[in-house]
Amino acid sequence: SDLFLLFDAPCVGPSRSQDPVKMSAPGVDRSWPGWQGTNEFGFDTGCTGFMFLCSCLVQFMTPGLGFFYSGMVPEKSALATAMQSFVSLSLIFMLWCFCGFTLTFGTPGISIGGWNFLGDIRTYFALSGVSTYAPLQRAGAVVVGQFPGMLFMLFQSMFAVLTPALMSGAFVDRMKLIPYMFFISVWHLLVYCPLAYWNWGGGWMFQLGAWDFAGGMVVHEAAGFSALACLCVVGRRAKIPQPVTSQPHNIPLVILGTALLWFGWFGFNAGSAMTIGGLATIAFVNTQISPGVAMVVWMLLDWTVPLKHNVRKPNALGICTGALVGLVVITPSAGFVQPTAAALAGFLGALVCWPVAYWVTYHSKLDDACFTVPIHGVGGLLGTLFVGILSDSADCIGADAPKWCANPNTCTRSFLQFGIQLFTGLVTAVYSFGMTWVIAKIFRCTGISHLVTAEEQESARDWQSFREVAYRRCEPMQSEELYMGPWLANIPYALCPDPEPDTDEEGSTVTDKPSWQGNGM
Repeated sequence: SDLFLLFDAPCVGPSRSQDPVKMSAPGVDRSWPGWQGTNEFGFDTGCTGFMFLCSCLVQFMTPGLGFFYSGMVPEKSALATAMQSFVSLSLIFMLWCFCGFTLTFGTPGISIGGWNFLGDIRTYFALSGVSTYAPLQRAGAVVVGQFPGMLFMLFQSMFAVLTPALMSGAFVDRMKLIPYMFFISVWHLLVYCPLAYWNWGGGWMFQLGAWDFAGGMVVHEAAGFSALACLCVVGRRAKIPQPVTSQPHNIPLVILGTALLWFGWFGFNAGSAMTIGGLATIAFVNTQISPGVAMVVWMLLDWTVPLKHNVRKPNALGICTGALVGLVVITPSAGFVQPTAAALAGFLGALVCWPVAYWVTYHSKLDDACFTVPIHGVGGLLGTLFVGILSDSADCIGADAPKWCANPNTCTRSFLQFGIQLFTGLVTAVYSFGMTWVIAKIFRCTGISHLVTAEEQESARDWQSFREVAYRRCEPMQSEELYMGPWLANIPYALCPDPEPDTDEEGSTVTDKPSWQGNGM
């Protein structure tokens, strides 16, 4: 069959097959006899449990992202920012079940000259043909055999859910919740699904020889460069908190979000092995090493680089940002590199992304509230290039590949591989930026999302949008100040008035109050 079987990997470890047509990330073995004798349904219970755990970990990343972004923005936008992450959990998952999964992993629906561009919507529409008690099959051939097809769909859905939420941190205060929901729905179908099919569904990027272990192109580049397109369309906030463009209002919340993201990232990378064994282990270890190195390097850069706006002190925000950069840059190659190479990836990632983040924050006309472009856009592209530079050597190709190889007979470093990664990485960046720019421009021109003035952007914040706030500041009073009867006299209670917009002496709304002063922006 000419069907490209994407994830048919045994749980016992990576393959030694040399046939590139029958291979994909990670460890494929066409000689594996199938799924007999492991339980009543023929599945490997170890792999099934492992994939359940990894799905839960990746799902946990989206709420963690909500905490991370919520702590980084002004206080009055904290709840609205967190909501944009949380709604993706339900909205994008529904879209994924009905049509996203089949567009990403269906049989080729759009092919030109033998190059596949999109899955057929009829293959798994509304999860038809995706069984709970049988492995996922495509055109009569097993795609993933060691656990149920429904579980494979669930694991992949968590990537789809997280990706649009990643870009929401860039355009804080410039898109209300309902327009945002429409926007990410269209974006999911026109940007995420094609990119995921090109890389993971047997599309033209994989046919060309590109590798993306866990989402450097599909997730991080897509989110980062789409965020850049959104910033170019919606523009800057009318009033930006100074002196730091994205001054966080709650650093402990940022730390909590970073911890949850890092914790979930183990499922993100290790789960992409689709096995429990050596391949998942090396991905897991690399997911710890790279962000650890990047965190230290970022802290040292904050501490030592003599630039105008750099306070030259180690700080919690920098440590958290460095850790995320390290996680992003190792994602595309987590299953292809040795731990020493993962450390080098974290070092180089921080070294490159730190000046980009500084420039975006202080010298560009972008208003990227949560460093989405430098972390995910630049970091994702850099990680994609690392696949061609830092992967194992050509010694890991062949039946006698050494035991130390991370993922034998898959991806190795070479000038050719670097060229393929560079080309596909740039195409991903251009496609994500261009398609998102068109979508955002249409939304803006039709008036669906058009928050330009300070008053319009004020309407997108917590109290104006939801009649809820992240924090209520209660003023202690004595009950004798109001008539409540003699039996309540002198009993202290809290008066929690509804928040109102800050006003200046003339009664005009103030929107440029720094987030570290009082009620935030």
